[in-house]
Amino acid sequence: MNVDIVIPTSGRPSLSRVLAALAGAPSVVLVDDRPQPDGPLAGAEGVHVVRGPARGPAAARNAGWRAGSAPWVAFLDDDVEPGDDWLAALYADLAAAEDDVDGVQGRIVVPLPADRRPTDWERATQGLERARWATADIAYRRSALERVGGFDERFPRAYREDADLGLRVTASGERIVLGARGVRHPVRPAPATISLAKQAGNADDVLMRALHGRGWRERAGVPAGRRPRHLAVTAAGAGALAALAAGRRRTAAAAGAAWLAGTAELAAARIAPGPRTPREIALMTATSAALPAAATAWWLVGLATLRRRLGTPSGAVPTAPPSPAARPAAVARPVLGAASRERPERPAAILFDRDGTLVADVPYNGDPARVRPVPGAAAALARLRAAGVPTGVVSNQSGIARGLLTEAQVRAVNARIEALLGPLGPWAWCPHAPGDGCDCRKPAPGLIHDVAARLGVEPGACVVIGDIGADVEAARAAGARGILVPTPRTRRAEVDAADEVARDLEAAVERALEVPA
Repeated sequence: MNVDIVIPTSGRPSLSRVLAALAGAPSVVLVDDRPQPDGPLAGAEGVHVVRGPARGPAAARNAGWRAGSAPWVAFLDDDVEPGDDWLAALYADLAAAEDDVDGVQGRIVVPLPADRRPTDWERATQGLERARWATADIAYRRSALERVGGFDERFPRAYREDADLGLRVTASGERIVLGARGVRHPVRPAPATISLAKQAGNADDVLMRALHGRGWRERAGVPAGRRPRHLAVTAAGAGALAALAAGRRRTAAAAGAAWLAGTAELAAARIAPGPRTPREIALMTATSAALPAAATAWWLVGLATLRRRLGTPSGAVPTAPPSPAARPAAVARPVLGAASRERPERPAAILFDRDGTLVADVPYNGDPARVRPVPGAAAALARLRAAGVPTGVVSNQSGIARGLLTEAQVRAVNARIEALLGPLGPWAWCPHAPGDGCDCRKPAPGLIHDVAARLGVEPGACVVIGDIGADVEAARAAGARGILVPTPRTRRAEVDAADEVARDLEAAVERALEVPA
C-alpha cells in the first residue's frame, strides 16, 4: 500500500516511540515545527524531515502532505502510541476503502487510571475517543486534500482544524469511515489552568459558524457547548460590578447572587464526575469562577476578528510572490480575440469572478443553500493548488446597495462556496450600485488591486477569469491578463472584445498556466 505517514512535531519526547512503532514504513514525513530548532530531532534518523512553518498544526500538516506523493496520506500526532500491528492495520483499512471513501479514521483509546475517577483534564482528553475526524490518527486520499486545498491555516490551534477539513471533504458526498486500526493517546501533563487556556477555541467556533453555517456542530459530531450559560454568568458578574460601582447595592447583590449561582452550578458539574479530591475540588472551584468570562472573552475576540480572518488567505496555496529575479520575462504570444498581449510563463495569482464563474449565477443570492459550483470548478481549483498558484475572488455585489442583500449574507454565501470548493484565498467584493462612482466595481480595477496587495503580488502579474465583459475590462484596467468564460448571459459583443476566450473554467485555468514554447 502506497501511503505517506505525516507526523507534525514540536519535539516531544514521545516522538521517538512513535517513530519506533513505524519502523519499516516506506514513507514517513516528519514535520519539524519547532519555532527555533536547536539541533536534529531525536530518533529521526532515516526519516524524511521537512521544516514546518511554526504557525500551528494545520500549517504543519499542509507542509507534510505536500512534501509527499503517495495516493493516501495518514496523519499521526507525535504523542500517540501506535501498536505493533498498526501499520499492517492501516494498509488493510486503506485497501478496504470503497471508491466514494475519501478518509479512514483510526480508533483512539485514552487510557485512564483504574483506581479512581478521571480528573476534568483526563475527561477532556478522553473526548478524543468520540471525536469525529480527529487527526491524531486519520488517513485521507491525496486527491481529496488537493480538491479542498488541505487544512485551513486560519485555525491556528489544535482545535477545529480537523472538523473543518472533514466537513469540506464530505460536503460533496464523499465519506469518511471508521477503520479497524487504533492508537493509544495518553493524557499528557498539563498546567492547573489548562481549562482556561482551552477557552481560546471559542474564537475558532465563531469561524466554524461563519464557514459552515448554523448546523455545523451536528454535521461534525461536536456536542453543544455551554455558551449561553457562560454568557449569562459573565453578564451577571459584569452587571454586579457595574451596579456596585454606581452605588446600587441591591442590584449588585442580585446580580452577584446570579453570578455565584451560575459559578456554583458549573463547578458542581465539573466536580461530580471527578475524583473529588481536595485538590481537584479546589481547582474546579477556582477555575469555574473565571471560565465563563474567559470563554465569553474569546468568543468576542472571534467575533471582532472574524472579518479579518475571512479575508485572510487560508494557506491552501503559497501566497508569497516570486522574487523579481525569479520571475520569467514576458513572452509575446498570440491570443484569441481582437488584440494580442504579452504574458509571463506562470501567473503570480489567478483571481476569479464569483457568480457565473465559480458558481451558478443566482441573482442577488443571499442563501448558502442555493450555492452550486459550476461543472469543473473543483477540478480547476485542484489543478491550481497542485501547481502552487495562489487564488482570490473579486465580485460585484450591488445587491447590498439595492437593499436586497446584507454583507453578512454575502459572507455566508462565500463561506459555503469555500466549504464546497476549498479555501480560495482573499475575497473582495464591491457593495456599491452601478451609479455610485466607486473605484471598486468592475470594470474598475479596485478589487483586483485589493486582492493582489493582500496576496503580495503585482496586479499586472495576475490572471482574472470571469464570465462577462466587466471582468476582462477590470483586468485590462489593472494591467492584468483577462480570460473570458462565456455563459448564456454573456453578450456576443463581450466575447468579440475579449483578448482571450475559453470554453469552460477548466480550459481557462489550463490556458492561464500554459508555458510559452
